[in-house]
Amino acid sequence: MSSTIRRPLVVIDVVGLTPAMLGPRAPHLTGLRDDGFMAPMDGVLPAVTTTAQASMLTGLTAAGHGIVGNGWYFRDLAEVWFWRQSNRLMQGEKVWETLRRKHPGFTCAKLFWWYNMYSSADWALTPRPVYPADGRKLPALYSQPANLSLEVEAELGSFPFFHFWGPKADIRASDWIADSAVLILRCKRPDLTLVYLPHLDYNLQRLGPDDPDIDKDIAAVDAAAGRVIAEARRIGAEVLVVSEYGIGATRAAVHINRSLREAGLLAVRDTRGVKGAGWELLDPGASRAFAVVDHQIAHVYIADPKDIEPVRRLLARQPGIAEVMGADDKVAAGIDHPRSGELVAVAAADYWFSYYYWLDDNRAPDFARTVDIHRKPGYDPVELFLDPALRWPKLKIAWRLAQKRLGVSTLLDVIPLRPELVRGSHGRLPDDPAQGPVLISSDAGLAVERLPMTGVHDLILRHYGDHPG
Repeated sequence: MSSTIRRPLVVIDVVGLTPAMLGPRAPHLTGLRDDGFMAPMDGVLPAVTTTAQASMLTGLTAAGHGIVGNGWYFRDLAEVWFWRQSNRLMQGEKVWETLRRKHPGFTCAKLFWWYNMYSSADWALTPRPVYPADGRKLPALYSQPANLSLEVEAELGSFPFFHFWGPKADIRASDWIADSAVLILRCKRPDLTLVYLPHLDYNLQRLGPDDPDIDKDIAAVDAAAGRVIAEARRIGAEVLVVSEYGIGATRAAVHINRSLREAGLLAVRDTRGVKGAGWELLDPGASRAFAVVDHQIAHVYIADPKDIEPVRRLLARQPGIAEVMGADDKVAAGIDHPRSGELVAVAAADYWFSYYYWLDDNRAPDFARTVDIHRKPGYDPVELFLDPALRWPKLKIAWRLAQKRLGVSTLLDVIPLRPELVRGSHGRLPDDPAQGPVLISSDAGLAVERLPMTGVHDLILRHYGDHPG
């Protein structure tokens, strides 16, 4: 580390945290605010994890860094891919790369922030399952250096992978990540440490932000963040807490792809002629128009430019859609990247977009009733729920896992096709700043009254005594 650089900085991403959550429910985060300052942030569009993180790390909007959502349509492959992890997908210089140019020897640890594979960070940890040829999914971590995950798991035990996402998602994943951050701070002493705590994402979507049980979730993630804050202070580091978005209450889903299909624009592959199949698969390459949905945002990809205005008019009439953005709108919103759809639909405040494209649940694909974030051509929050129609869901899960251990090819089909279960969502920009993303800093010398999310990049540079540009 350069001898002229300021003290280390720990950036904690508490997903879903809003200014309204501070107070008695969150004593550690509130104490940090009282020691330093708090400012509401103006989020980016779409207000989703990967776009928000990329904007904070590069200082660019989606138009500049290319992360137009948690997934998008890869036109050259004619395929939809979600939750890719290669850092090479994120365009633009990352803040630690800028600092490394100015301060030779500058080090960075990136713990569970997205696009964490093959990045230039010195230390990295991120979930990366192994998929054997027999259809199993083996929980695992990717790390840089390669043996880092072995060292951390030797100290903390295995990462609780099935508590990171899915029906079992809970505080155990964020607790483990917080403890790994404490370990890295203690043993590696990075100049910049990025920590991702996703816990609030789960019940805010399951229960909605107005459910009284959310107080317990706020307290739980505050305790996890508190351990990281305490270690940062012990080693003399400053702390910056950020969030990506607020989660608002929802009452219904918009089935945008069903509307496009009923209009004759979306194509499917019928697998009834394939032995052992009998379902429908979205066929993006054969579709005149289809949507890649991501919470309250939908990228609508349209093959023929002549169809753009008719599709826009069709969607503008759809209940639950607040706005359909065309070319000029996308420029104004900072989302005019070649990866974006020809149109971008924004849900009304109390709606969200489902990826469902089939018209009969009996024709839903086999992965629809499973946790499968890579095969589904859109984000599916219903993966947070066990099917309430299952009388003995834990017994069914145990039986399915036993079958897999015996080498039987089977599905863990315990997810319902009931989008009405979802009570919270995000993706659109909030109407009320108190329900939007927030920034909290231990350093009152960096105080601002309000900050665009892209400004986090420059605030980090200011911490180290550098001026943007």
